[in-house]
Amino acid sequence: MRFGIVVFPGTWSDVDCYKALTQDLPHEAEYVWHKETNLTNFDCIVLPGGFSYGDYLRTGAMAKFSPVMDSVRSFAAEGGPVIGICNGFQILCESGLLPGVLRRNEQMTFRCDWVNLRVDNSSTIFSHTLDRHQVISVPISHGEGNYYADDSTIASMEAAGQIVFRYTDESGNATREANPNGSLSNIAGITNTQGNVLGMMPHPERCCDPVLGGTDGSFIFQSIADAANITR
Repeated sequence: MRFGIVVFPGTWSDVDCYKALTQDLPHEAEYVWHKETNLTNFDCIVLPGGFSYGDYLRTGAMAKFSPVMDSVRSFAAEGGPVIGICNGFQILCESGLLPGVLRRNEQMTFRCDWVNLRVDNSSTIFSHTLDRHQVISVPISHGEGNYYADDSTIASMEAAGQIVFRYTDESGNATREANPNGSLSNIAGITNTQGNVLGMMPHPERCCDPVLGGTDGSFIFQSIADAANITR
């Protein structure tokens, strides 16, 4: 399995993703500078966390104009798996690859902590190694993770199974107290309608090594690898 890790000016979780994929897990990975346009050598594209272009204007608003993003759109349109983590999620929303927006955290503070995620759809490319309603522990690190979409969009996403992860307590209850940023419906991760593009605010790459406090993030990357025979 070969992952392409896109690097924008201001990206800083690219090395974390590279280490998780190549050292903690048995996969290949290569950095892709934002001005590159050839993604033909990759089985999956990763948009990592960070502060692309310094988060000027809005998070992800400038990154969507990078040359690589046209190639990412084409890659996704052909069925290739794309995962956007934290700032990567924001970029996917700004680029129109996922619905909704990420706003300032409800508390107006930066949140860096471990959270519990309930798996609401275990049949996606990104979650099929997990059980439905299983609770996993993954760290967050963001100031603008407050997911928002209009009522009709949320309803259609619920009906289509696009909401993959929700913030919950340890028992899997999606309470207000378990929501670290004010996201509507405790949403932590969603897919597009085709199911091959995932955006999530928590950082799975930071929990693939037990030294870091947990390994639940490896389930997500392994799910992608196991589905590498997708026709695109």
